[in-house]
Amino acid sequence: MPINVDQVLSRVESQEKQQIQELMDWLRIPSISTDPAYRSHCRRAAQWASDHLAASGFTSALRETGTQANPGHPIVLAHAPGDASYKGPHVLFYGHYDVQPVDPLDLWESPPFEPKLIETGTAGGPGPRIVARGAVDDKGQVMMFLSAMRAWKEISGLAAGGVKMTVLLEGEEESGSVNLDAFLDANKAELSKCNVCLISDTGMLDRGRPAITYGVRGLAYTEVVLHAANQDLHSGLWGGRCPNPISELTKVLAQLWDKDRKVTIPGFYDRVRPITQGERDAWKNLNIDAAESLGKIGLGPEANVGETGYSATEREWARPTAEINGIVGGYTGKGAKTVIPAHASAKVSFRLVADQDPVQITEAFFKWCQERTPAGCRWELIDHHGGHPATVRTDSKELSAAVRAIDRATGRKAELIKSGGSIPVAGSLKSKLGVETIFMGFGLEDDRVHSPNEKFELECLRMGTRSHAMFIDELRKL
Repeated sequence: MPINVDQVLSRVESQEKQQIQELMDWLRIPSISTDPAYRSHCRRAAQWASDHLAASGFTSALRETGTQANPGHPIVLAHAPGDASYKGPHVLFYGHYDVQPVDPLDLWESPPFEPKLIETGTAGGPGPRIVARGAVDDKGQVMMFLSAMRAWKEISGLAAGGVKMTVLLEGEEESGSVNLDAFLDANKAELSKCNVCLISDTGMLDRGRPAITYGVRGLAYTEVVLHAANQDLHSGLWGGRCPNPISELTKVLAQLWDKDRKVTIPGFYDRVRPITQGERDAWKNLNIDAAESLGKIGLGPEANVGETGYSATEREWARPTAEINGIVGGYTGKGAKTVIPAHASAKVSFRLVADQDPVQITEAFFKWCQERTPAGCRWELIDHHGGHPATVRTDSKELSAAVRAIDRATGRKAELIKSGGSIPVAGSLKSKLGVETIFMGFGLEDDRVHSPNEKFELECLRMGTRSHAMFIDELRKL
């Protein structure tokens, strides 16, 4: 019997208070994947999601990752078999239940794992919203999907409304997806049935401007430690007599960019895919105001700096970058301690574009460092993790279905954009399973992703839930 999607949307709307409460319950679980102290909490967060999927008719279970000696966080893997009459694609929905660390804790206006519902908006600023770690990245966006699945099950009696669906929720996305590739390899037979992947871990152009992302950047994340003396030294007795790792490290890292803010590592740009004229024209027509975006983060238009010859949008979406994400050395506590430290370290990451290789870039960077080893010092070079960039087709029937779903759900046409962020699974799915990805996210630029006071606005939650529900309807018609 045909199902009226309006009934599904009505069910979504009637359950909004329940949805918000459930999301806040999930957000209370401090599923920080990078810190071993939170291992049990990560498992609790995984089980919470698995139980929600099971209640919506999916066959769901936790699947272990890693090895006995070095176990990872579990993956939630769930399946909906599809109705006998369904002829569309088998969809893989990917999300992650782990979250970033919360430091600096003193900058949070409310405890990060005590979600705060702010029901009023601010003029020219955020609307009603949930504030908590993981609110938008990625528990809130996964919740859009979970709520849509529940509504379809309750109205149709079928898991995922009769669509063939596999759900993979990872617990290590924020720590580099270190066990994901091995999991994909080990479960290739089970996962290769999927034709396309849907990920809701990206954003819109702006409030009221939904978007579908067709490209994300890759990532190479490293740490460099510069060692000198075998102990911290008295700066009065040893200053001017031996190398200071902090000053030497900063001098080396300052050479990463030339006067045009291009990365100086040899071969860094060799495999960069050029921006097409069609892309330039399309992005220009989006009328993205770089100065306005800077204003939202407290910067003036003079702060629009980056690689010479490219617009802010082009630099974010289609050019690679190098960034120092953290630097540590010597005494950083209260008061004074006059020492020359034995070592200094920095976290250095590279955002990569098609067709760059994270392994190749990491190796090139380490060689670059070795060639600039300061006298009397030695390097410790650490490759933390990486992920390939992903650019997907814009002419697939599944992506067109997503565009139509957003249009029907929100009354607004979804723009096609790229993202400066990285989602490692997209590259892995493409290389290992031949599966392309549709990025249908509803975050905002000012959601404070990875920062204190992370938020997810209720209007975005509504738009996303309605769009995911409508996407099921569009898939049923293919």
